[in-house]
Amino acid sequence: MNANAQAKDVPPTWREVRDHLNGHRHDLARVADRFYPGWKRAGSTPLLTRDGWLPDEPLGLDRVVLEWTDRAPAPTVTGTEPQARAILPEDSGTYAEAMANHGRPHLFENRPCYRLLDAAWPTLHFTRGSYFDAVNVGEAAAHELAAAQLLRDDHLPLRSLVEDPTDLGGRVVVPAVSMLTLRHDGRTGETTFVLHWRDPALVAHGGGLHQVMPVGVFQPRGDGQAAEAEDFDLWRCAVREYGEEFLGHAELYGEAFAYDTWPFHRRMEQARAEGLLRSFVLGLGVDPLTFATDILAVSVFEAEAFDALLGGIVEENEEGRVVGAGGIPFRAEQVTRYVRDEPMQAAGAAVLELAWEHRLALGV
Repeated sequence: MNANAQAKDVPPTWREVRDHLNGHRHDLARVADRFYPGWKRAGSTPLLTRDGWLPDEPLGLDRVVLEWTDRAPAPTVTGTEPQARAILPEDSGTYAEAMANHGRPHLFENRPCYRLLDAAWPTLHFTRGSYFDAVNVGEAAAHELAAAQLLRDDHLPLRSLVEDPTDLGGRVVVPAVSMLTLRHDGRTGETTFVLHWRDPALVAHGGGLHQVMPVGVFQPRGDGQAAEAEDFDLWRCAVREYGEEFLGHAELYGEAFAYDTWPFHRRMEQARAEGLLRSFVLGLGVDPLTFATDILAVSVFEAEAFDALLGGIVEENEEGRVVGAGGIPFRAEQVTRYVRDEPMQAAGAAVLELAWEHRLALGV
């Protein structure tokens, strides 16, 4: 919004607010964090959590149990309330429609997702959901806060509807698997990691921030009950994201796709079987700005496995650019830098800090 518009008290357009949100997500997240003074946090980060969501020790990914139900409660907040419509342009009935009409990112599709209903490690309960269901509440609430900041207003009626961001049944929660990737060299003892800078022109969520990689919304690779059943697996979700974010693979899998015959998946499975790749869950948390919910995870690759499987890491992919492709040292000063000083998503900061806290249990 330019100075003349401010001087004339002309309210910002939807697009101007969206640009402000994408340009100031880190600062806005800190503002949003102050709205939840009584909530538990993941370490020193603003990621909201609750009792039981952070295991005392890393939990093997293969020990996580996924339960399914077709009978799910209707969410109490959907993003179609008058409080949500108040921030939308006239031609849009939901926030996802507004994004499609006025600021569509490169990757923006209302794909089916797995909706998280309850979490009590090692069990997660899911039902059917869709991506835009989450966008219509979370991104709308973030937009409302960005508009309030521009207008110097503290009235946030939509955010107030979400009384407890960690109430998984109160809205449609479609979690992402946020996977920190560690390369461990047993000969030298050196461990490194890479990060991702998410481009706001390419992604709907987290634009302009650093994040661990890979990260992917937990969703089937396509429509239909067959894909829904076959992809109901956190590891398979992560493997697809490894292919896409590290190696630049396209998201086009096709009807004939099968994990058993996908060479990359077979090599990853072999590395797991040989103990050269170990994956763990570190917890669950909710972003205070957007209410995005992340399953916090980490994979430890022995150096030879990492180099063979992910050595061809790309510099850029469909969601942004890779940071530290040559390896960022997994050391206290680097962890502190990205957790506290760099603009980083709350989930990424949390998983990085938790991994450092549990480094001995992770074997690095």
